[in-house]
Amino acid sequence: MKSSAGLLIYRFRDGKPEVFLIHPGGPFWKSKDDAAWSIPKGEFTDPENPLDAARREFNEETGYSAEGPFHALTPVKQSSHKTVYAWASPGDYDADGIRSNNFPMEWPPRSGRIEHFPEADRAAWFRLKEAKKKILKGQVPLLGELEKMLETMQD
Repeated sequence: MKSSAGLLIYRFRDGKPEVFLIHPGGPFWKSKDDAAWSIPKGEFTDPENPLDAARREFNEETGYSAEGPFHALTPVKQSSHKTVYAWASPGDYDADGIRSNNFPMEWPPRSGRIEHFPEADRAAWFRLKEAKKKILKGQVPLLGELEKMLETMQD
């Protein structure tokens, strides 16, 4: 089973929580929107510390450094072969200013040509209701846990 680690960054606007999500780059995701966005995350292997991996991936996919504090969320199964470890953290980043690493991929398929695509082609802030539509289905529970955590903090 593969493991990924990422950060669920949140902020408040007009008293309402918003979350920072990225849209994956590359031709497969180009025209997908609902259930396509993700927290900034990526794979890691032992012995890398999962939180260190989450911070590294956040930087690689956005160009920003996250300083915390970090609140561990319950890991979720994004698919039958991937577990996502995530941390909620307050932050306020410019979604239009992300600078993502690129990855190589043969494109078009079986062409022998290698093209480079950004890991994340854009980022945006979403209120929780809309984020639940935009985010990959396997990550929806992270939003629910964040929502409960923020309600507890406001009580």
